[in-house]
Amino acid sequence: MENSSPTPEIHGFRLDGMDEVTYDASPEIDAMYKLSPFVWRTDERFELLLRVVNFDDDASKKVARIHYGTSLDGIRFNVENTPVIAPDADPDSYDNGGCEDPSLATVDGTHHVYYTGWNERAKRGELLLAAGNDLRHLAKRGIALASSDVARNPKEAEIVRADGGSWRLFFEYAHDDRSKIGIASSPHVDGPWHVLEPLFEARPDSWDNFHLSTGPVVTTNPEFPVMFYNGATQGAEWRIGWIVFDRGYTRVVARSREPIVLPHIKREHDDTDIAFAASAIDIDGEIHLYYSVADQYVVRAKIHRV
Repeated sequence: MENSSPTPEIHGFRLDGMDEVTYDASPEIDAMYKLSPFVWRTDERFELLLRVVNFDDDASKKVARIHYGTSLDGIRFNVENTPVIAPDADPDSYDNGGCEDPSLATVDGTHHVYYTGWNERAKRGELLLAAGNDLRHLAKRGIALASSDVARNPKEAEIVRADGGSWRLFFEYAHDDRSKIGIASSPHVDGPWHVLEPLFEARPDSWDNFHLSTGPVVTTNPEFPVMFYNGATQGAEWRIGWIVFDRGYTRVVARSREPIVLPHIKREHDDTDIAFAASAIDIDGEIHLYYSVADQYVVRAKIHRV
């Protein structure tokens, strides 16, 4: 549970600019919703795993899949037409209703992609895993963290290595009609996972007073890893704040009083009031935070420590 204490090395973060992410894609992909961007950087380029969802007035027929893309500047991405993780047509499969919210950890040349699988018939989400040494040829490994009484409908994974080499899996789950952030531990990147007590909860009389959801962790300073997490009111007005942990992910040492990112880009009167963080990269001390707005647009924010 949260036990924050001020730390001299941590002062806060400042938003210094935003750019909308754009795409070179087929007409089919271009006409779909694009959100939940997981972006990382290699020596040569930026790479992307992206949730792509078709339009439909019937929400049950909006079926997400995960596509791969690349970019030279981190703003305009070439998105490939064939999904790297696609729903299984079997009505009993874990992801027949969609493959959502990718998160990547690469260890010894093997890509481990955690993603949310939705079973439309059962109305149930599970945290799933796909893996392989080629992102275009991933093998589904099944359930990574099952829905249970302890963690119902887990999703929105974020995986990080903790002090000592073990792994932590942050995830969103449902409890008391709210979204909360859970944490699990494993000695291995691919589990099995042991669910721990949550490190923090929603705060009364605050911008994050009702819902919480997982965001990306930046570990440039391994002593004080920071998560850019998602918080909301009961009316689902989602904003992005930050929270700092100790190196073992055992306690909170600092937390933002106000959100750092709001849903600045809204084009239609019925756009939802949502800014939702998905991934982040530290480039020479400048944090590039990728997030979705209104479940439709993807934005990159530039954030500096202050």
